[in-house]
Amino acid sequence: MTNTDTNSIPGRKRGSGVKMVYDLLRDEILDLVLPPGSPIDEVQLAERFKMSRTPIREALVRLAGEGLIDTLPNRSTMVSNIDFLNMHTYFDALVLMYRVTTRLAAEHHRAEDLKVIHARQAEFAAAVQAQDALAMIATNAALHSAIAEAGRNPYFTGLFNRLLDEGRRILRLYYQSYNDRLPQRFVDEHEDMIAVIAARDVEAADRLAKAHAEQIVHQIQQLFTRNERLDMAL
Repeated sequence: MTNTDTNSIPGRKRGSGVKMVYDLLRDEILDLVLPPGSPIDEVQLAERFKMSRTPIREALVRLAGEGLIDTLPNRSTMVSNIDFLNMHTYFDALVLMYRVTTRLAAEHHRAEDLKVIHARQAEFAAAVQAQDALAMIATNAALHSAIAEAGRNPYFTGLFNRLLDEGRRILRLYYQSYNDRLPQRFVDEHEDMIAVIAARDVEAADRLAKAHAEQIVHQIQQLFTRNERLDMAL
């Protein structure tokens, strides 16, 4: 197939090529298949996806709007670096959303919500057992998203989903520090949180969610500090 504008390909809906490129590149960036600082070449992407540069450029504009790629002064494009200096603001928001969504789930959940939450937890446990890091990240996000949904506040759910999504690159680095072999306590902590949600124990839900989130943040901060020390030039 020659490089053809995606919108002219028979059977393809207008704009679907942009979405395909955007979705795939976004996943590759968030999953560190394309590491921070990697160059982005429109010509190579056009050859890869067998389409013109127009939909490629539109997809890159969307990714830039989300802060996932940067255009440099020389007009070259690269995968954005992770902003470690301002990571504390992200962590503050993340911990708060863990607490709020788990607390609200304990207060407002319905029976059908618990079925979904238990199913997502089983998927997370299976991913941990399989040592599948990408599946762990996806199923962990799905579990906490289901908990947020049970809280019946779409604003909190939307914000939490955004934070979980933005944190995928950080979690990928974090799981690598365990050689993708997460301790069983991660599964157990989820089980404890689900139990207090089911019991409608709002205060315990808040307390366990806070402890769960803060220990993750602490471990990630230790990882980054350790890596910074290892990389220091003598």
